[in-house]
Amino acid sequence: MSDTLASAIDALWHPLPGADFALGYGTNGFADHPLDRALDVLEATGYGAIALTLGHPHLDPFAADADAQAARLRERLDALGWRVVVETGTRYLLDPFVKHRPTLVDVDAESRMRFLRRAIDLAVVLRADCVSLWSGVVPDRMPRAEAWSLLVGRMREVVAYAEASGVVLGFEPEPGMLVETVADALRLRDELGAPDALGITVDLGHCVAVEPDGVVGALRGAGDLLVNVQVDDMMPGVHEHLELGRGQLDLTAALTTMHEIAYRGVAAVELPRHSHDAPGAAARSMRALRTAWEER
Repeated sequence: MSDTLASAIDALWHPLPGADFALGYGTNGFADHPLDRALDVLEATGYGAIALTLGHPHLDPFAADADAQAARLRERLDALGWRVVVETGTRYLLDPFVKHRPTLVDVDAESRMRFLRRAIDLAVVLRADCVSLWSGVVPDRMPRAEAWSLLVGRMREVVAYAEASGVVLGFEPEPGMLVETVADALRLRDELGAPDALGITVDLGHCVAVEPDGVVGALRGAGDLLVNVQVDDMMPGVHEHLELGRGQLDLTAALTTMHEIAYRGVAAVELPRHSHDAPGAAARSMRALRTAWEER
């Protein structure tokens, strides 16, 4: 096959010709669409993967038929030729009054641990690339050293469960949380003995908000441990997911770096507050990604 023909075929099946990673979209940005309809929109818009946020409205991990739902979803994804990552950032799944609580650094975290075990179970059914998770905000009046000790102990359990299940974890640094930067996530991984089952998730917008070396430094810092990428824009010091081009992310530099470090996972747009205009946001994000890729 000639190089010209190969390039033409690549352009037909991949929105970013020559990219080794798959472009996806987070289902938390389609909260007003049934999941099947969301997949219809994303297929028409050119995506090839999803980042599935467990919980309302698409897949309740604690539902009696959750595994059967996951198996049906895997069949649909197989028909599409799509990949999937499992996201655990559901806001009110565990506590209807307090967003994201409890976390891995709360005194009582049993419901979080149960949730993460279920996420791993469902990742097996879905044949997901990874399960993404994060530390949580240090509770008021808790010393950071105590929070770190809780996190390390609980992550030992989560990693052991993932290893036994054959699932890879992607630990995500989050602005304002105990693990806020890629350097923090690497420190955690080292303290856990550098397990193969524990990789890194990088949110490109977070790099603008808090990473001291920016998006290029964060991606290169994660290096071959990078197993999941979330795509959005942000302003420095502000944790608010913006559409691409609305903040200060250098998207071209981010995509170039992902290509240079040979990232082969899913890069999914993460716009959890844009469900009111999900098809429009998905289309605009795809255009921005294609433009940035062409500008490399």
